[in-house]
Amino acid sequence: MPIIHDSEFGKITIRRSARASQIRVSVAPDGNLRASLPLYAPIFLVKRLLTASRDELRLMIRQSHSTATYTNGMHIGKSHTLIIRQTSSDDYKIWRYGQQIVATLPEGRSLTEPMIEKDLREVIISALRIEAKSYLPKRLAFLAKKYNFSYQRVRFSHASGRWGSCSTSGTISLNIALMKLPFELIDYVIMHELTHTKHMNHSHEFWSLLAHADPDYKIHKRALKSESPSI
Repeated sequence: MPIIHDSEFGKITIRRSARASQIRVSVAPDGNLRASLPLYAPIFLVKRLLTASRDELRLMIRQSHSTATYTNGMHIGKSHTLIIRQTSSDDYKIWRYGQQIVATLPEGRSLTEPMIEKDLREVIISALRIEAKSYLPKRLAFLAKKYNFSYQRVRFSHASGRWGSCSTSGTISLNIALMKLPFELIDYVIMHELTHTKHMNHSHEFWSLLAHADPDYKIHKRALKSESPSI
């Protein structure tokens, strides 16, 4: 998919659709903007819309991530810590150093600024991906062996609004945002997708089989509804 870059909002993914009758800009689950437009609409119209709608887009971004509050010393995922420092430099910098995510900000600048928040989110995504690749395949293999499930392979995502999925070919997809969850909810999502390798639906048989591995699945299912896979 084509990508354009904006000085304030950063990367914007372009999606063309035969069903689109006008240009629409929305916030993707990974925090980036995405624009959908009719098949033959020129891309410069997206840039024109960005220029004319900056206030509305800033508000949309703030509202979509209104629950994300970043504070010094907060835990990110299972093993990373956010460190916020002031700098005498004129510009900010955000990077991952070992198990730390370090943000240096000039006086008067804030992590709530759209571009800074987007850059922070990209570093957080990188950290969560590292954690996910280290932990989730091992946990998936362990639970599959323990409860006699089989799957073909595992892949990772972060741009989806779903915690996980299972294809008919046996590929299990897991959202790296799982690393934000308590371990028991991670296990619930993994077991949910493993159960789909035998029942590609949510039938009575599906829930009965899931209950065998996770007797508290109803509690976990309810708890998961209060969480968001967005990063």
